[in-house]
Amino acid sequence: MARIEKRTFSLPPEHAAFIDAKVASGAFASGSEVVRAALRALQERDAAVEDWLCEEGARTCDLMRADPSRAIPIKAVFDEVRALSAGKIKAGK
Repeated sequence: MARIEKRTFSLPPEHAAFIDAKVASGAFASGSEVVRAALRALQERDAAVEDWLCEEGARTCDLMRADPSRAIPIKAVFDEVRALSAGKIKAGK
């Protein structure tokens, strides 16, 4: 069996209530199981982001280096975002 290290954490009431509800539902036997499941999910998400950055991010970087004309000037991007936010143009255009 793996060695278990004990830790103490302070949680806001809504997080504590969420853990308690998971245990009360029978989905988990203890609050520790809920936290371990949450940490595994966080590890999986971090790994997925890292994979995406290494694959898609690197590919996009390579494409941009090969053809810088593909880039959209940052001012144009912000102008469009501001216009969308102000309702001046419809989303999806």
